Amino acid sequence: MSNARKEKQIKIYVDADACPVKEEILKVAYRHDTRVFLVSNQWMRVDGGPLVEKVVVSEGADEADNWIAENITTYDIAITADIPLAKRCLEKGAVAIGPTGRVFSTDNIGMAMAMRDLKAHLRETGESKGYNASFTKQDRSNFLQQLEKTINELKRKS
Repeated sequence: MSNARKEKQIKIYVDADACPVKEEILKVAYRHDTRVFLVSNQWMRVDGGPLVEKVVVSEGADEADNWIAENITTYDIAITADIPLAKRCLEKGAVAIGPTGRVFSTDNIGMAMAMRDLKAHLRETGESKGYNASFTKQDRSNFLQQLEKTINELKRKS
């Protein structure tokens, strides 16, 4: 494989500590022969195989986010529910997908950041309890479809 081709090889970076779709990511990654980096603050029992690298960063609120943001590039995919991390990945030219299949883009990241800040303010003032909707089978299905679609689109571009 030439160096030019290696530079454009798609990689998936997973904000893995609370990611509910790790198994789905691995299934799609193996179907497309795509490397995966599972980045977390603690060791995980995930049977990943040769395409998967487990990256354990030091304790700290943003250590996994920082590692992903420093290593991700164009033609890569970030899987995260963390909106500030998604924004950082978009700034590097990568694609960011939430675990429910939501694709973050330059068109919607500003609104996502604003809603995140508003919800945090409402929780701080006691006007909201901060309950999150439970993760559903439909969310899992939407995620799988979106990841498959995104990899295929990136393959065509590269």
